[in-house]
Amino acid sequence: MKKAREKKRIGSKLRIIPLGGLEQIGMNITAFEFEGSILVVDCGLAFPEDDMFGIDLVIPDITYLEENRDKVKGFVITHGHEDHIGALPYVLKRLNVPVYATRLTMGLIEHKLMEHDLLESTRRCVVTFGQTVKLGSFSVEFIKTNHSIVDAAALAITCPVGTIVHTGDFKVDYTPVFGDAIDLQRFGELGRQGVLALMCDSTNAERAGSTASERTVGGTIDHLFQEHRDTRIIIATFASNVDRVRQIINSACRYGRKVLVEGRSMVNIIETATRLGYLNVPENTLIDADQLRNFPGEQTVIITTGSQGESMAALSRMAEDMHRRITIGPGDTVIFSSNPIPGNEKAVTHVINKLLRKGADVIFQDVHVSGHACQEDIKLIYTLVQPRYAIPVHGEYRHLKAQAKIARDLGYDRDSIFILNSGDVLELDEETARVNGRVQVGAVLVDGLGVGDVGNVVLRDRQHLAEDGIVIVCFALDPSGRTLTAGPEITSRGFVYVKEADALMEEADQVVREAIEKCLGSRGSSDRNRFRTAVKNSLGDFFWRKTMRRPMILPMILEV
Repeated sequence: MKKAREKKRIGSKLRIIPLGGLEQIGMNITAFEFEGSILVVDCGLAFPEDDMFGIDLVIPDITYLEENRDKVKGFVITHGHEDHIGALPYVLKRLNVPVYATRLTMGLIEHKLMEHDLLESTRRCVVTFGQTVKLGSFSVEFIKTNHSIVDAAALAITCPVGTIVHTGDFKVDYTPVFGDAIDLQRFGELGRQGVLALMCDSTNAERAGSTASERTVGGTIDHLFQEHRDTRIIIATFASNVDRVRQIINSACRYGRKVLVEGRSMVNIIETATRLGYLNVPENTLIDADQLRNFPGEQTVIITTGSQGESMAALSRMAEDMHRRITIGPGDTVIFSSNPIPGNEKAVTHVINKLLRKGADVIFQDVHVSGHACQEDIKLIYTLVQPRYAIPVHGEYRHLKAQAKIARDLGYDRDSIFILNSGDVLELDEETARVNGRVQVGAVLVDGLGVGDVGNVVLRDRQHLAEDGIVIVCFALDPSGRTLTAGPEITSRGFVYVKEADALMEEADQVVREAIEKCLGSRGSSDRNRFRTAVKNSLGDFFWRKTMRRPMILPMILEV
């Protein structure tokens, strides 16, 4: 019996199943499955595309995990960015399993769980660097790395067929602002022991060289404070970049300025980092917005969200004169301490132009370093880990391809490199690796309190409304459905301005009357669906001929 069990284990394969995050920046979630155990790494959200009208968030489809809920042993989280933790509250409502993360990452997760009333019902395990946790058939070691948020971890995931190293989002920073440098020694030790596959961050795989240390930004910020002694300084940066905030506060103290923190996410993260000891703010440094008027502008600095041009972020509201307590004008210096994420360039430019029109001095260059590894750093990790297989992760397809090229330059053949799509099932054992099948994946749309109730059909309707507007046609029939008793009355929204399109709407009225009369004169005229279809088709064709547009047409039949 024992021999048969051993033979089965030898034949078992590790399955790596990315459920999101491989065709985009965001929504990172990957399942690792071996025999009766599933381990899930990260559970992130994505922000809606421009054509996702009314959508607040996008979270991954976890149908596969729900179908195998008895196998799921827990979520292991690499760091505290939204694209890695943001979907957890929504997913844990459907799949209540333990969550493992480092201290600050767990602090940020707990804040989200509190908002969703899940804190008491969720088992949370805080892990330290170097610690290994056992989850079913897997053991997971947390390895210290550096990123644009502190407490980021790489993972060494081990099961009977071998070890997978997952870098998470990382950079190689030899002089971090807080804490230790990346644990390159441990990566080397794992490489000498033998690593089956490396899943490496691809975000900066197109960029040559190495990523600069976060500490270099501190010198730039300090220089800007010295250069703008006589103005109020407003700095926009990522809320999660605690090290950046630390350096801004240090410069503010050095130049005798009080600090106001604006933006809900910024306030939450700073409060959490301070409470857990990751940020030490000198006493009497922070002020609230009501105290701002008590100090001259040159004695204050405002740290705010909105560096990506988000419409409702604090800086955007200041630029649009929508902020209740802060007005920007001449005598203000606004510093963007971030680079636009691909796709956000237009929104950022819009905010910059608004600020410049107000007379503010805007600085948006050389005040940022990336939190992701560039080509030389990626090569270093490959050289230390020496994986048998390369699996680029985290990024759009072009980023994954760029890392694949790095791997080929390092001597890996094409059969050893796997560029996966979300939903692919990669099966590995000690000897082979191949993509074998797919599972259901996709995007679940969050609109207000609704999760998943806005599907593709609803989204297409919203896109249709946004592009061509709506035309509502009201008319009344008698109870038998054989006589038109009132109407038709045509109302338009977002299609044409009715008062300036009298001729068009008069023709449209005639088209509708003819369609209704044709239905009244035919057999089965009492079928109201026939009336709706006839009105939609005839009016749709008419508007297309006249305007080359197809508004949404909504016939409403009243019964009198």
